[in-house]
Amino acid sequence: MKSRGVLFLIAILYLSLTQSQAQVTYQPKNSDGFSIGSYGRVGVDWSFENGGSIGRRLNLNNMGSIGGRMEEQDYLEVAPIFLFKPFKADDPTQIKVQTRLSVYSRSLALFGNSSTSSLGGLTIALPEIYAEASNINGKDLTLWIGSRFDRKGEVQIADHFYFDDHSGQGFGIGIKNTRFSSIFVSSTDTTSDVPPYFFLNIGDGVANIALRQRVVFVLEQDIDISESSVLTGMFEYHRMGDVQNDEVPTPYDEESGIILNYPSDYGLVFGLKWNTSISKTDPVAFNHFSVRYGTRLANGGDGGHSKTWMTFGAPDLEKLNFAGAYSLSLVDEVKFDLNENNNLNAYLIYTQSKGAADSNGKAKTYLGREIYNRKKDFSVGFRETYFVNPKFHFLSELHYSMRKDGEDDTYSFQKISLAPTFVPTGMKSTGARPHFRFVCSVAHYNNAAKENLYSPYLQFVGKKNWGYYFGVKMEWWI
Repeated sequence: MKSRGVLFLIAILYLSLTQSQAQVTYQPKNSDGFSIGSYGRVGVDWSFENGGSIGRRLNLNNMGSIGGRMEEQDYLEVAPIFLFKPFKADDPTQIKVQTRLSVYSRSLALFGNSSTSSLGGLTIALPEIYAEASNINGKDLTLWIGSRFDRKGEVQIADHFYFDDHSGQGFGIGIKNTRFSSIFVSSTDTTSDVPPYFFLNIGDGVANIALRQRVVFVLEQDIDISESSVLTGMFEYHRMGDVQNDEVPTPYDEESGIILNYPSDYGLVFGLKWNTSISKTDPVAFNHFSVRYGTRLANGGDGGHSKTWMTFGAPDLEKLNFAGAYSLSLVDEVKFDLNENNNLNAYLIYTQSKGAADSNGKAKTYLGREIYNRKKDFSVGFRETYFVNPKFHFLSELHYSMRKDGEDDTYSFQKISLAPTFVPTGMKSTGARPHFRFVCSVAHYNNAAKENLYSPYLQFVGKKNWGYYFGVKMEWWI
């Protein structure tokens, strides 16, 4: 019996080995390698206010990094990229599958003393996982499916992606200078002030919370004006599906004032972006100007973000839609060398938005919350990079930002940042990384910002006209 058992095991092992060998022999060998990208920043800071670390930016509330990003907290991205090659050696199609992991702390804790199990500790996100095939059969054709950072225009010194931030989960196709994509936006976050993507499904007579989807269709077209100038036109159509049952009236909770369901709605976006090189001899010299106008549901772009699906303001509670809502966004960025040792980067960002309610102040949302129905913000900033030598750069920044919420007073601040920077690679370029920086920032707030604590910094230290930040920071990208 034992010999039979041994023979049986040998037979099973033999079949397993031959089967695995067959799988290896006939498996298509189309892997072309692996690469990895990464971005991150980490450091420490301190203050004269409490003799310790504050960890809060000096910028105005609802502006994010607009107004300068020298005080940003620890952050990490790692983007593994898997490369594939076609079976035919003469097929020029380029294939990749890309993922991206993001790590950050919601509680502003430092990376070194926090973990995913800490209270308010590290958060891990997966903003990218998609496959893309480009240059298909040697033609100017690209296909992609998945979740990706689909964005191009960025004011880097304000960490602001503008005009065409279509990041999300969906699919897209590009043919020469024409691009079409669709992203699907859904969330069950009932604390958000934007139109909720959930609804109360009572079509079957039973109240159930269901997910409501918004679909965004994007069409972009590049037009080559000259060798140094490109004009991009953009159109978006947003659609939030109709979940209304004609036999059931719109649910309404009179006691709480919450509308639990509402008809379908849509939004439109029109935009133009003009990218031009301003010097034939200076490869880094450019001017990027864009204007974008969104209507109805597509009037988003606030809090330092520019995504049009992040609807701003309150709805018209009589019509139960966002008819009349709009947002106008203007962005201009310029960069050029003053001389062989000095580079200047400047930007201007202006946004004006209004919801669908009649009020210019506050109005109620579908959830019964009161939010601002109109806002205006404006920022202008400059960074001058002085190359003392290839390994030592001196960064100096000057920013001004103002914000007006509804009919409240205008909040404003000015900030200057000085950052002596060591560049160990010895690359004489504004794009050289890693950076070892000592950061000193000083901000002055107007009385409205001071009295209303209209800054993450002021919310910590109290009513002050002046704010300070000192830090040792490191930043890299590959």
